[in-house]
Amino acid sequence: MKIKLDKKKKIILGIGIALLLLIVILKISRRAMEKRAASSQAVYRVRKETYENVIEIAGTVAAAKSQTLKSLNDGTVVGVYKKEGDHVKAGDLIVQLDDTEQQYNLANLDYEISVARQNQTAGKLKLMETHRTSLVRKVEDRKIVATFDGIIASLDVDPGDYLEAKDSIGTLVDTSYLTADVEIAETDVSKLKVGQKVDFTFPAYSEKVEGYLVSFPAIGEVTSRGATIVKAKVRIDNVPSGVLPNFSFSGKIQITEPENKLVVERYAIGRDKGVAFAEIIGRDGKTTKVEVTVEPYGLEYVNVISGLSGGEMLKAQSDSSKSGRMSVTKKGQKAGNNNRNNRNQGGMMGPPPF
Repeated sequence: MKIKLDKKKKIILGIGIALLLLIVILKISRRAMEKRAASSQAVYRVRKETYENVIEIAGTVAAAKSQTLKSLNDGTVVGVYKKEGDHVKAGDLIVQLDDTEQQYNLANLDYEISVARQNQTAGKLKLMETHRTSLVRKVEDRKIVATFDGIIASLDVDPGDYLEAKDSIGTLVDTSYLTADVEIAETDVSKLKVGQKVDFTFPAYSEKVEGYLVSFPAIGEVTSRGATIVKAKVRIDNVPSGVLPNFSFSGKIQITEPENKLVVERYAIGRDKGVAFAEIIGRDGKTTKVEVTVEPYGLEYVNVISGLSGGEMLKAQSDSSKSGRMSVTKKGQKAGNNNRNNRNQGGMMGPPPF
């Protein structure tokens, strides 16, 4: 009896194992079929994109010229002739210090010079003329004047204030154009050319501002973080009223003109006897096979040169899961692992060759 029971248990156990294996095989087969079905139903849209070959920059803009308004001597302010926001010309008087003593000394010397001329003392007269030049300079040093055409950005002084030598009372700026010094990585320096277009974006201003590359030195420098860079100068000639000196910006130096491209995932392209093709899905669900010419665009995408116009829905020709996963950027468009937008500080030069 025990032998018969043992045989029955073995038979039941064998049947159970066989059923379990069958269930596993069925599940695996079902998943494979679902995967193949999903792959065959995948569609891809042909999108229009603009390829940019640029070098990204950032910094703050500075006025074309800037003058710190300072007193050259100690003295009492007797006149303030301009205020903040005023436009001034080079040589305009802004602040006058008391120059009574200096004017007296100059007038006294002028009298002595006139006497010396009458007495025809030529040697002494020459010394007195030199002395007079010194006194005239001292009179001029009692004035704070504009050294260029510009706008008084700040002015903090009133008549009666006592100033000491080198006291700063304000700033004069020339905003006819703005400049900025930006860092360029050593790997990008060879792409720079004077006059290249620069697009500026200011957080404080809603519109794009256009400028250009003015210059860059023939020698690099090493930053505190150990990077080798070149400091290039960029400039804005047509300055909007909403952009002021010291405003921060981000920008792009345009290496080449933007290119419009038709881009689609490479899994939408098939090959028949060496000829590339795509299947366009119509509104009725039917597909139309068309020949296309494409070139690589990153790892996951191709650039369509001919055969498509953009906006078409294409049937998948291969399974993307067998060729690596795709990624999605936050800029609203899918991208391959190599960032097919080619917008970085290295100014990527486009799709890889065949």
